[in-house]
Amino acid sequence: MADVNDVSGVTTEKGKTIDAVWSGTWVAKRLGVRLEGADGSRGPGLEELLGLALRRNPKRAHLLVSQVLGKHVPQSPRAVHAAGYGLGRRVRALLDAAGEDPAAAVVLGYAETATGLGHCVADGLEAAPYLHSTRRPVPGVAVVGGFEESHSHATSHLLLPEDPKLLAGGGPLVLVDDEFSTGNTVLNTIRDLHARHPRTHYVVVALVDMRSPADRERLSAFAAEIGARVDLLALASGTVHLPEGVLAKGQALVEQHERETPSGSAPASGSASSPVPAPRPAPVRRVELAWPAGVPDGGRHGFTSAHRDRLEKALPALAGQLADALGTAPGRVLVLGNEELMYAPLRLALALEESGAAREVRFSTTTRSPVLAVDDPGYAIRTRLVFPAHDAPADGPGDRYAYNVAGAGFDSVVAVVDGHGDTDTLHAPDGLLARLAPHTGQVLLAVVPSYVPPARTPQTLPDRQEPTMPEPLRGPAFSSYAAEDVGWLLQDLSGVALEAPTEEREEAIQAGGAHYAESLPVEYQPSDQYQELYRSALNASAARIARAVGTVTETVLAERTPSPVLVSLARAGTPVGVLMRRWAKARHGLDLPHYAVSIVRGRGIDTNALRWLAAHHDPADVVFVDGWTGKGAITRELSAALRAHRDQEGGPEFNPDIVVLADPGSCVATYGTREDFLIPSACLNSTVSGLISRTVLRPDLVGPADFHGAKFYRELGGSDVSADFVDTVAARFEEVADAVDAEAKELLAADRTPTWEGWAAVERISEEYGIHDVNLVKPGVGETTRVLLRRVPWKILARRGAGPDLDHVRLLAGQRGVPVEEVDGLPYTCVGLIHPRYTRGATGADGKAVASK
Repeated sequence: MADVNDVSGVTTEKGKTIDAVWSGTWVAKRLGVRLEGADGSRGPGLEELLGLALRRNPKRAHLLVSQVLGKHVPQSPRAVHAAGYGLGRRVRALLDAAGEDPAAAVVLGYAETATGLGHCVADGLEAAPYLHSTRRPVPGVAVVGGFEESHSHATSHLLLPEDPKLLAGGGPLVLVDDEFSTGNTVLNTIRDLHARHPRTHYVVVALVDMRSPADRERLSAFAAEIGARVDLLALASGTVHLPEGVLAKGQALVEQHERETPSGSAPASGSASSPVPAPRPAPVRRVELAWPAGVPDGGRHGFTSAHRDRLEKALPALAGQLADALGTAPGRVLVLGNEELMYAPLRLALALEESGAAREVRFSTTTRSPVLAVDDPGYAIRTRLVFPAHDAPADGPGDRYAYNVAGAGFDSVVAVVDGHGDTDTLHAPDGLLARLAPHTGQVLLAVVPSYVPPARTPQTLPDRQEPTMPEPLRGPAFSSYAAEDVGWLLQDLSGVALEAPTEEREEAIQAGGAHYAESLPVEYQPSDQYQELYRSALNASAARIARAVGTVTETVLAERTPSPVLVSLARAGTPVGVLMRRWAKARHGLDLPHYAVSIVRGRGIDTNALRWLAAHHDPADVVFVDGWTGKGAITRELSAALRAHRDQEGGPEFNPDIVVLADPGSCVATYGTREDFLIPSACLNSTVSGLISRTVLRPDLVGPADFHGAKFYRELGGSDVSADFVDTVAARFEEVADAVDAEAKELLAADRTPTWEGWAAVERISEEYGIHDVNLVKPGVGETTRVLLRRVPWKILARRGAGPDLDHVRLLAGQRGVPVEEVDGLPYTCVGLIHPRYTRGATGADGKAVASK
């Protein structure tokens, strides 16, 4: 433990330090959970580094809480910095021993918890540049990579270096996270970056390594597969011992505590619903910091050794400014960072601590992760403050948290935010500053300028020869749609064997060994009973769909462009695009172009398809079309991908505002309806989508100049209902025309600003059901149907009293042995939950193996 200094000092509600009580005692005594070192010992090193807490979680009863990360637990900034810095020195020694230049390395930290830790590791390496992933898209900055974090509260990571070549070198890549539980995040990252820029050496760094033997073997096998050396360094390693029955006991404890304290916090938490009257609020004052010009606020866009040198020189003066603002004898001071903004507040806190201006300095950071608070010295999360996000997050509004701050006896709190987060919401009556004020003597606000890289002048290469692009594929050669209905900007992979059993795909995807777009599920062949359900649903809802088609088409024509180029996202958006084209033809005599393109979550849109569209049409006329929104993942993916394409190529700009038939998640501004009802095209796969498969993106099949791929299932022609679906809905256009005119007029005058309420519901469900991966929560009738057809479902949540719209869901669930649980307060008609941490042989909610198709 030589790398960590002063890991004690966690405070009670009266400001006294806790040195004798391990902050996992409360959970350990009640659940029998214990930490074991790698050698099977009691693991005192782990207990110094980790405490335990609980969530409402039927799959995992405990949460590991780091004592030295500077996230949930206020800690000495010297201890926080020393933990990462010491690991960085060990990495430097490892590279020296391997004959590699540490200056040739790049350090990559993970958002949100390890952004500061990774920066401290880079400090220990001295000359290596640092970059951290981010969940905040930045206009004008190209995305050079991205990956998914499978077990995080929020998953999608973007890589936004100012220098696009930062990750293109061949030197060692050092990946830093606070904890390794499965290694999936590292696998996903290395897989993505290695495919772009292969390296021979990766170094994985963490505070604790808690992987199982099987996960350790999997990482070793992966290293052998890619032909690279992968080293792993941690302060401590071991496992969490979980006795029999721990899940039920943990759930009962949480339910009991929430009944006693409905806010989910300790009585003195200061959360929004705390029953204890708040003390008189402290004044809030702004501190003007002379932050050195041109020095980034963190590693979101890269942080070089030159930046580090300039910051080091400026820190004493910055600490002096804080000390002057705090006044004489400031006592105990907390410097509070903000989500990804960890390093700048940490260094300010460390400089203040080293100056001796305050009797005691502690550092912690706000977070988006919800944790149960219990006011007991042997529990890691004593109190929590709840406040709304104040940095306009790309994934929509939501609650944020500050732990172990309320009641901790801090005389002053210095809240440090970046310029992007200095918003009206921060200063609102329920904002962070107002939540802090009752629990300290004074609140100071220090704003660090948000660093935005200067706009890069796109390089123009007038003599560049663009590769010859193929023409769109059309029916009947590719798809059962008529040639004029849609042109597919795809390549035909019909001759390639891509299908894999659902269970094998699920295991590979969740283990990080494969991306869902690298293979195809076996096409579901509906039973006679299911086909009859489809036909009944279509007959019952055809007029409803026709109204939504007409409404969204009329809105597009009125607001976007009188001559739209419809570009549907294959394949769920394609039937909608065909219907919108039919409506424009029938009602206005317009012959609108319609193309289908591929977009892949975590990989972006097909950029070659965008180039084709820009070469043949005005990008200002392009309107992207999808079937429905769930939680809005593809909506965000499209926006980020189009922004990156614009920044990288300097070409014309496409409008990222997608239009959909149904928007139950309130994720878009242009839609036909926001009701969550059964769209019959969601009931089937290729047989209602022109016999086209899901799109495929795999490096060995899709080259740099190729369109993404898909298959044409000609052999399923006898079951195809694609044309019948379109014809049945189009036959109702005339009878709904008046209703469409009225609805479109009403919508055009309405405030249709997305609220992202669906995303908030998904986050809540992910936590309540212990999934901790929003990608495994699929809201809405359409997405739930997809779960039952393509993935390994765990359970279905249905709004109590939902009617015939769910008949097909109940039938599919019954066929696969999946429970349907009726719940109250669900904003969607239903939500499908994919089996969390699936492996073959995994069990469903009832303890039985999930049935395969």
